[in-house]
Amino acid sequence: MAILIRGGTVVNHDHSRRADVLVDGATIKAIGEKLNAPAGAEVIDVGGCYVLPGGIDPHTHMELMFMGTVSADDFESGTKAALAGGTTMIVDMCIPAPGQSMLAAYQDWRRKSEKAASDYGFHMSVTWWAEQVWEEMETVVKTYGINTFKHFMAYKGALMVDDDQLYHSFSRCAGLGAMPLVHAENGDVVFRLQEHYLQNGVTGPEGHAYSRPPAVEGEAANRAIMIADMAGCPLYVVHTSCREAHEAIARARAAGKRVYGEPLIQHLTLDETDYFSRDWDHAARRVMSPPFRAKEHQNSLWAGLQSGSLQVVATDHCSFTTEQKRMGRGDFTRIPNGTGGLEDRMPVLWTKGVNTGRLTKEEFVAVTSANIARILNVYPRKGAVAVGSDADLVVWDPAATKTISAGRQLSRIDYNVFDGTECTGLPRVTLSRGKTAWLDGDLRAEAGDGQYVPRDPFPAVHTALSTWRELTAPRPIERGEVTP
Repeated sequence: MAILIRGGTVVNHDHSRRADVLVDGATIKAIGEKLNAPAGAEVIDVGGCYVLPGGIDPHTHMELMFMGTVSADDFESGTKAALAGGTTMIVDMCIPAPGQSMLAAYQDWRRKSEKAASDYGFHMSVTWWAEQVWEEMETVVKTYGINTFKHFMAYKGALMVDDDQLYHSFSRCAGLGAMPLVHAENGDVVFRLQEHYLQNGVTGPEGHAYSRPPAVEGEAANRAIMIADMAGCPLYVVHTSCREAHEAIARARAAGKRVYGEPLIQHLTLDETDYFSRDWDHAARRVMSPPFRAKEHQNSLWAGLQSGSLQVVATDHCSFTTEQKRMGRGDFTRIPNGTGGLEDRMPVLWTKGVNTGRLTKEEFVAVTSANIARILNVYPRKGAVAVGSDADLVVWDPAATKTISAGRQLSRIDYNVFDGTECTGLPRVTLSRGKTAWLDGDLRAEAGDGQYVPRDPFPAVHTALSTWRELTAPRPIERGEVTP
């Protein structure tokens, strides 16, 4: 059935205008003033509201086995929470166990994702290196439609890969038209700092923050950028949380490197004082990596979004319950890392960003949807209110208010790190490929409504550096040759 969204202001990343939007089936059919509703069409009057492209969260972990337990939100509950908050697509991290085939891990994630209520895609993680991984990366790109590969520079002894593996994988990405992602923390130094604090009696959640200072993130970001430059590929730095990492990205971009940075809504709005709460549960619920930072780092992250040196706001949604967090009582290294945020990302960012003047409404669309759609090569199918685009739309009421409460959220965890935050600006209607998924507080999306979104390899501009490296790299000196 056709839907006519009448009387709103369409907001894209580059312009806004008063216009009606006609949806027919899964796509947008027309945009213009005073459109006529086809016979039998549903008409939604949205005067005073904005019509935005659905949000895209490029960093989530649904039903993830990690640190001896499984995150509470699966693809059904997580995507339903996302839709309630105006996010119509997630990109989840498919993480093979060390030694596991990427192809087997992909099949595992596809089975889990059959319950998704919104559209979704995957990043594939590189957790070990061998000829098998090199070969399977081509299948992942060409057959499975995944054009990004995640690398952990942290979690020593578990998921961490070393510099040699990074270079091999980055080079393979360059040749395939894929882009590497990095979790940038110096895992060796973090491991030693964890030992140091535990040996000196620091066992609570504050030890998590102490053992992962901004310097270890800044160093790792610099190192990953250098390796990507040598391998001739672009780079995406996930959960950029501090000034040091942001400055590394900004320097690289100023030098002409294709480097992208992704702050989280948690790092933009919450700070490390939570780790020093006398309430152990309160502090442990906020343990994630990188940890919340001192408040002064937030100014750098906001400046990055304003200037364009940082491009995307995500959540790293990985929800562990309070009971799961208590696995780390007496040893902060055993507290499962992760918090929620999918349902709250867009309302909190609008409240803290647009309503304060830090972001324009167009910049809000850019950092929640359009930029990541372009970075991941799914624009303008996603990330745009445009004729022919998927009808992933959010009717955004800038005057609507709510106070975030764990008791009213759709996520399965029993707390919310934003609990008590007063938001002004909320989704009134969320459409997912033309179907009403959320309407005035009523969730209508069902398990299985979502579709997998494959992504094509990146165009030649992204891999031109790789070709240049191959053409200009010094060849090995043959026996008997004389060098100048």
